Parts: sequence; structure tokens; C-alpha cells
Amino acid sequence: MTEKNKLPHVVILGAGFGGITCVQKLLSTKVRITVIDRQNHHLFQPLLYQVATAGLAPSEIAYPVRNLFGRKKNAQVLMGTALGFDFDKKQILLRDRTVDYDYLVIAVGGRTSYFGNDHWAEHAWGLKTIKDALAIRHRLLLAYERAENEKDEALRKKYLTTVVVGGGPTGVEMAGAVAELAKRVLAPDYSFPGRTEGRIILVEAAPRILPMFHPSLSAKAQKQLESLGVEVRIGEPVKDIREGAVVLEKEVLPAEHIIWGAGVEGTSLVRSIDTPQDRAGRLLLGPDLRLPEHPEVYALGDAVSLQDASGKPVPGVAPAAMQMGKFIARDIRRRIDGKDPVEKGFVYFDKGMMATVGRGRAIAEVGKLRFSGFFAWLAWLFVHLLFLVGAHNKVFVVMDWIYNYISFGRGARLIIRSHAEADPAVEKATSRTPTDL
Repeated sequence: MTEKNKLPHVVILGAGFGGITCVQKLLSTKVRITVIDRQNHHLFQPLLYQVATAGLAPSEIAYPVRNLFGRKKNAQVLMGTALGFDFDKKQILLRDRTVDYDYLVIAVGGRTSYFGNDHWAEHAWGLKTIKDALAIRHRLLLAYERAENEKDEALRKKYLTTVVVGGGPTGVEMAGAVAELAKRVLAPDYSFPGRTEGRIILVEAAPRILPMFHPSLSAKAQKQLESLGVEVRIGEPVKDIREGAVVLEKEVLPAEHIIWGAGVEGTSLVRSIDTPQDRAGRLLLGPDLRLPEHPEVYALGDAVSLQDASGKPVPGVAPAAMQMGKFIARDIRRRIDGKDPVEKGFVYFDKGMMATVGRGRAIAEVGKLRFSGFFAWLAWLFVHLLFLVGAHNKVFVVMDWIYNYISFGRGARLIIRSHAEADPAVEKATSRTPTDL
């Protein structure tokens, strides 16, 4: 056995925000690190909606994991799908091999939750992967091409109708971006009647959108959405989703495009772990972020549901996952050095919340400071650029944002059809199943 192989082996399962942060904090430690992900790239999920609405190219929000860690002497990157665990043997079961570990960090994220109505996934598109974003972009752009060739007015209106389910940040940002794409970007390039009358509807079951923000900011965000032409339906839970329609309590909304942004649940891999879980299939952990039965196994991000050491619920956002990654790396270092675990456990530091509604429109809440409009939008741009991985990505995203702001243009308006999509039945079913690991 070589000297390197004698080092403790830390396996990070998942290359999301929490996973890569944990790796970065462990690189200077005397350990062997293996990063496993079923994709070969880290994905900046908060900007997926801009790929879905042709504002950014996929390569601008994704970064190869091997570029991050592949050349580090104590790090290895594996592309593979985890099928399960053997915690007694300290092994991860991949499709074609097993990987032993001394410490394991489960950072696989979550998948789209339809709140027990998984059959809705056939008709409502989630937004978790690049594949999901490209499928949405494909259908939004193709709708205008169909409308240009359609003589039936009712069909044209249906092609241009989008319903976004969920009034959280994902739903709000998606609804605003679709409205700008439809009314400011696409409409001037076509000649059919009613091309400027695309209908975008945001449906939220709660009494207000963005309920995690102060009510005054929620109200401002709703006004900003409505100024873009978005119809906001609050206090209206979805009763059913079927082909081409969203069913509410008192109304059926016909729609060509139904986008789901309402919830996150644990992946099937996380659900397979025999430990307490919440109703969404996320691991119920204490502030030490370890499995009670297996203290060498940690979990973070959307895979867990927890209150921190101070009793505060930890939100499922990127900053929280990154803070968890730092905490776990620190705890592993202490244990390797023979020290006691971090006494207090994980404590989440809330740096504030932001949500963008559209061009020059956003809201922000940092402690007791609340602001909205153009300056909140600039702050949102800066923060997202700060967390974006890769200098190349930062440069090109800034260039695209400047171009989009000045010209209302969208440079990624490509309709790319595969051979399978020549069959309308295949096209209809494209990317309508929940993302899973």
C-alpha cells in the first residue's frame, strides 16, 4: 500500500454547491478525496431559468468538475450513478463498481416534488437540470414558430399561454423571464395576429407569493410581475394537471406550457437510506449533520431537513448548502486530528434573501434592510456572479447580461430537434419526468 492510500478516504457524492465547497475546504488536509457525480459538470442551478428562456447558453452556467479538482494530487473525480450504500462495509454501490470510504458526504441535492401527484410530471415540466431547461426553451420557442403557421386563432392563443405553478423564487423568476421573452424578445420578430398577447399565469396556493420575504416585498414583487403582464393567482391551489390544462378550484386554465416550480423532495437514493425522514423524503438530521447510526456519514443541502444548533430551520438554498459543506470539512479535519467534533454543531448564518422578477426588477431582504427595484436587481446580479464557478463563465455571463439589457436580445434562441422529436408523440413527452439521482 502506498503512502497516499494510507490516508483517510473522504468520498463526496454530488458536485453541487455543498459538495464542491466541502472538497475545496479539504484539499489542504491529509486525506484522499473522491468526488462522484452522475454528471461531469457542476451546475449553477439558480440561473437555469435563464437557459430555459434563451438568456444564457448551457455552457455559461456549468463547469467541468475535472477542471476544478482533476489535477489536484489528493483528489479524484468519478462520473457514475450511485445505486445504494453498504454502510456496514463503508461502501458506495455504483453501477459498475464499489467505492470504499472512511468518511462519506451525501450531497446529491433533491428532485422536483409534485406533492404526491407524480403523474403530473407527464404534463408539467420541472427545472432541475440542463436537459430540463433545454426542453422548456425548445417548446417555448417552437410555439411561436407554430403560431406563425397557424390560422386558427384559438390555437394560436393556446400556443402562447404559459402557466407557472409555484410562487417561490423559482416560479417568480421563471414567470418574469417567460413574460420578457414572449412580449419583448419574440413578439417583434413575428407577424401573426396577437403575437404580443402571450399569456403568462403564475399560480400560488399560499395567500401571497414569495412567502419567505416580508409581506411588503412580496407585494412589490407581485406588482413588478404584473407590470410585465403576468397574471398572478394567489390562494388558488392546483387540483389537477392534465394534458394542456391546469385545474384550479373554480377554473380550468388551458395552456400549452405548464412549468412546475413548487417543491423539492429527496431523491430515490436518499429515500433508500434507513434513517428518519420528513414527508418529502429528506433525511432528518441533527446539527452535527451526521447519520445517527453511522457517524462517519454526513449529508447536506436538499438531501436533508434540519434545524441548526440554534433551533432555526435551515432553508434549501445554495448559501446554506455551502455553509454545511464548510462545517462538514471542518468536522472531518478535527476527527482526523483526534479532536472532538465541533461542539455547537452547525449554525446557519442568514446572509439575506434575493429574488429577481425581470429586467431591472428584484427584491432583497438583508436583516432588517429591505429594498426593491433596480438597485435590488444590481445586487442580485453581483451576488450571482460572485458565486458562479469559473472565470470563463463569469465573463460570458456578464457579456450576455449587458447585451440582453441593452438590446432586449436573447442570443441562445436555438431550436435543436433530435431525430426522435420528428415524432410528435415523442416530443410531447420530452423531459417531463422528475429529476433523480
